[in-house]
Amino acid sequence: MHDFLSDEWFAAAEALREKYADQLPEPALEIRINQIITDVPFGDGTVEAYLDTSSGSPQFMLGAVDEPDAIVTTDYQTARIMLIDQDPALAMQAFMEGRVRVQGDMMKLMAAQAAQPRNEAAEQLAAELRAITA
Repeated sequence: MHDFLSDEWFAAAEALREKYADQLPEPALEIRINQIITDVPFGDGTVEAYLDTSSGSPQFMLGAVDEPDAIVTTDYQTARIMLIDQDPALAMQAFMEGRVRVQGDMMKLMAAQAAQPRNEAAEQLAAELRAITA
């Protein structure tokens, strides 16, 4: 198991994504999102990562993309709820409570979230991500 958002976690998550790459559905919408995660319990306390679907497959990596559609800032626990637990009700509650702040194209962000295609491989990938996340 790896600490969520650690360098080791990103490497393991990318290996899992590559394992399922040819089985995952293509993203329904092209989007580029920079994420700033605060209150991280290691390093300097902040992690910058991005989600980019412009290549035809979702990439979640450390760093930032130029000219993102949106910038999402949230705390570590809320990021875990959104990315690992994938609980839409808790994610919406976090947004309504102000624990998720969005700059940029909110409509595109919401459309991408609603149109996220799922299949058996995507469900298996999500389960394996949960299993490797401490």
